[in-house]
Amino acid sequence: MGNKRVISTYTITNTDFENSIIIDGTVEPIRFTNMLCPGNVDAIVTYLIDDGTYVEEGDIVCILEDNEQQTNYNNMKIELENAIAELSKVRADLKMQYALLEAQVKNNDVDTEIADLDSLQLKFATPIQKRIKELELERAYIQKANLQQKLDALDIINKSEIRKMEINIQQLTNRLQSAGKTLDELTVRASKKGLAIIPTSRMTGEKLKVGDNVWNNMPVVTIPEMEQVKVKMSVNETDFRHIGDTDSVAYTFDAMPGNSGYGRIIKKLPVGQPRSRESKVKFFEVEASIDSVLQLPEPGFTAKSRIISIYISDTIVVPQIAIYEVDSMKVVYVRNNNDKYEMRQISTGPSSMKESIVTAGLRKGEVVSLIKPPASLIRGKKVLSDSIR
Repeated sequence: MGNKRVISTYTITNTDFENSIIIDGTVEPIRFTNMLCPGNVDAIVTYLIDDGTYVEEGDIVCILEDNEQQTNYNNMKIELENAIAELSKVRADLKMQYALLEAQVKNNDVDTEIADLDSLQLKFATPIQKRIKELELERAYIQKANLQQKLDALDIINKSEIRKMEINIQQLTNRLQSAGKTLDELTVRASKKGLAIIPTSRMTGEKLKVGDNVWNNMPVVTIPEMEQVKVKMSVNETDFRHIGDTDSVAYTFDAMPGNSGYGRIIKKLPVGQPRSRESKVKFFEVEASIDSVLQLPEPGFTAKSRIISIYISDTIVVPQIAIYEVDSMKVVYVRNNNDKYEMRQISTGPSSMKESIVTAGLRKGEVVSLIKPPASLIRGKKVLSDSIR
């Protein structure tokens, strides 16, 4: 008896089968409110709030410096001041010309009245004197008409010239206001209250910091919306192939003992990226929802994610090490009452690296060997009927 080999066995019971992998992920908010670098700006960060600071709406979170925008504003301000001064000069010149013409019109009116009075005496004049007076009167009326035309033309020119200059000043004013608004926006303020998170710089690949360059509409601070979160995972190529597009996920959180949650895979990026420039091993980005949870975790918490591709309850499951290939059949060795073993063909269903569902060939309560028994202990062979196979 002392030399008898001990054979490890497994008793068949109805249990739940699960094919899953465990991957660490990071909790992230689904939606962010981004505070951006203004458009058409190429700036340097001169002040940045500390990562993770709670801010109120209107708090300064970042200050940017763009010398080109400041120079542009200063030049535009000078151009507007010059345009306003030029308009004042043109108005004064036109007013003077208008006054001179009006004076000539008044003088002509006087000359015309005198000519009219002189015409009353024409009945006592000689024919030559009479003709001279008539020509003088005609000339006075012609001059009056010409002066009136000049006055009307000057009025039109006056209005047109001034209108063009006023339009130019309005355009310069609008541009200056826009440039001023851009300068004001270089002082970035929180658009809502919440946790200020510093994003990763597109240039350095690290958290944005003072001295970094930012440009057109680049996020400088983000405030996550805490009502809904997700889990982002970096998965190696082998595990990635085994994850389905809508697999279930069960969560636990290292920083929150006793807390748990459930969700589903919502995103799989098909293109992998190496962890470092020299590495040939690719990792793929996978995201999963958190649909139910005892207590909502904060962004940045680590989530231990059990991704479940198959789950079947109350079924017969055997360890993979108990299953053997014999003559193209899958078999197990079932212990009988005499401590001998029968080689028995089985039919299997879904399986994992450790276990397999047995759909036919085994019953609850039977005992199978976890190793292949010695030939001396094997008694009999049983195969499945053709209909079951």
